[in-house]
Amino acid sequence: MNFVVVSSIGAVFMGIFALFVRMKAAKKPTNAKKIILPPVFMSSGALMYVVPQFRLSSMEILEAVVVGMLFSILLIKTSKFEIRENDIYLKRSKAFIFILVGLLVVRIGLKTILSATIDYGELSGMFFLLAFSMIVPWRVAMYLDYKKLYKKLHGQQ
Repeated sequence: MNFVVVSSIGAVFMGIFALFVRMKAAKKPTNAKKIILPPVFMSSGALMYVVPQFRLSSMEILEAVVVGMLFSILLIKTSKFEIRENDIYLKRSKAFIFILVGLLVVRIGLKTILSATIDYGELSGMFFLLAFSMIVPWRVAMYLDYKKLYKKLHGQQ
């Protein structure tokens, strides 16, 4: 079976998993640790760049980071917090589901198109970097929003 097909199927399952995690997270109060830890854990994936097959050129790095940061804007816009029952909760957003599915479709489409011209290892490295460049700004924005509400909730200036 083709690597692109297998990795695309994996991406679909990860997207479905992310939807369930997001819906479950909205039912419980959040904290700074829950916001910060996912990109920290994800950063271990950068070890893939130890293997020469996954290393990227400067232009590939730039392309992946820029696209990831652009995609993060959509996630930032749909991630808001609210104070409920004297705790901070992530608000549910109906748009988030459509945005996540849309990003997944775009990602699979790009992977299918780019796999014809870019080596599979480099493409894997680019998509990891794209995802990381999307998650880090999103989580930083979430953390800053959370801290504002935390200070409001606890009467700090």
